Amino acid sequence: MREPILKRPLDILFATIGLILSAPLWGIISLLIYIKEGPPIFYSQKRWGRNGVQFDVLKFRTIVPGSDEKYGIWQATENDHHITPLGRVLRAAGLDELPQILNILRGQMSLVGPRALAVGESVQDKDGLDITYEEIPGFTERLNVRPGLTSLATIYRPKAIHPEKKFRLDLEYVRRQSFWLDLKLICLSLWISIRGKWESRGKKL
Repeated sequence: MREPILKRPLDILFATIGLILSAPLWGIISLLIYIKEGPPIFYSQKRWGRNGVQFDVLKFRTIVPGSDEKYGIWQATENDHHITPLGRVLRAAGLDELPQILNILRGQMSLVGPRALAVGESVQDKDGLDITYEEIPGFTERLNVRPGLTSLATIYRPKAIHPEKKFRLDLEYVRRQSFWLDLKLICLSLWISIRGKWESRGKKL
């Protein structure tokens, strides 16, 4: 599936501007993590990319070191004890995802698209049984486009919604993607970040 002609130039332009403007924040956040939580500063995880190509996503660390190895890969829950106190603040404003600007500049991600899913993460189906993302209808179709820093589903749906319902909105984005839709979702995402609503379990807007 071809991307809209202006999508990649928009990604590069906005990501470059974002990297320059956020540079002071990188230093402040890194220092706070080091002082309050200790190293490591960054967190890396394998994610599903376009056409099923896996890549390492980069974030500021917001969880207790070694959590993935000890407890497996999981979707964070409300009041999750694996998330650090500072991590909660960073997640609420979306600041933990600033390093993903580098993933965008590398061409592994886009500013807008279906969220990049963790490789090997287990979720529950409607009957409460553990399944993988690959078993959920719509998984393959999502991989026709680059995963995004923000998405239609994360903006308009509660955080705890079932993945199958998120996938439906992801597929709607795949069908409707355009320059103007991306611009709208970027603006809405900035508004959510300013209000610190990314971790809200209800409506974010």
